[in-house]
Parts: sequence; C-alpha cells; structure tokens
Amino acid sequence: MNKQINISDSEWKVMCVLWEKHPLMSSQIIQKLEANNWKPNTIHTLLSRLENKKIIGVEKKSRFKEYYPLVSREECQIIETKSFIKKVYDGSIKMFLSSYINQDNLSQDDIEYLKKLIEEKELNRSKKND
Repeated sequence: MNKQINISDSEWKVMCVLWEKHPLMSSQIIQKLEANNWKPNTIHTLLSRLENKKIIGVEKKSRFKEYYPLVSREECQIIETKSFIKKVYDGSIKMFLSSYINQDNLSQDDIEYLKKLIEEKELNRSKKND
C-alpha cells in the first residue's frame, strides 16, 4: 500500500457514499448527499477530483457515468491515520496512544478492547518468532 492518498473532508463524504454501495451514477450520489446542501456542480467537481487522484473509477454507460471506488475504506483509513500521526505526533505512535489513552472519556469497553488488541499483537509476534 504505497499509494499517496490525500482526501479532503468533502471528498471523504463522497467516498463514504461509494463505499456503502457501488457502482452509482452521479445522480444517485447527488441524491445521497442532499443533506450537505451541496450543489450538483460541487459534487461533480468532487467526483472529478477523486477520479483524477485515481481513488474512484468511472464507467460510461450510454450517456451516464457510473462511479466506483478503486481504494477500500480500510486502505484510506490506514493511510489517513498514518498521515495524522506523522503530522500531529511527529510520527510517534507512542505519543499518539499516550494522548488517546489519557483521555477522560475512554470507557471500560474501550480499555478492554485496547488490551485485547495488544495481547493479540503480542501473541502473533511470538508465533512469528517461533
């Protein structure tokens, strides 16, 4: 996953629509994004940008275009997370986790889930070293 992906907040909203269901025609995307009060031209511009970035693909169906994601949500989440940690925490996962864990709003479920993730990671690492 060496792709350089940079998705704006608005483009992310368009991608969420396409990750939910695809392929979709632009009219269907516009309909799903009506709550944002965006004009159709704005959505067409966002689709064009995403296509130019090779994040979505387009297939011409008679006089209509159908759009579909070329990059999975998970792939984008990983890339965006790495970018965020690099920008805000100088690339330090330790600083990020420390900041996140020291928040007052972590529930007991959150804490248990984080513990489970770490235990699974340790178990997988020890299996690889055997």
